[in-house]
Amino acid sequence: MRFISLSTKVEIGLLRATHQPKEDVMNWDMIQGNWKQFQGKAKQKWGKLTDDDLTRVEGKRTELLGLIQSRYGHAKEVADREIDNWMKDLPSK
Repeated sequence: MRFISLSTKVEIGLLRATHQPKEDVMNWDMIQGNWKQFQGKAKQKWGKLTDDDLTRVEGKRTELLGLIQSRYGHAKEVADREIDNWMKDLPSK
């Protein structure tokens, strides 16, 4: 049996972390900058929101959050979690 010191394990872990390809993650800046392209996907997710609602959002997360809260009767935390989950499902490129 071969033992590896903790410092060696940490170094190996750091090497793995730096050499693994980075996963592209969608962030809100990307969504806001391309809001017109994302409006359709938001409409699919939240069908109670009208095209006019989504146009008025103009890519602002807080505006979308407020609309989801009012149309669906969700608490802020629930609506925020829905937006986060929606973002995770979006294609990153």
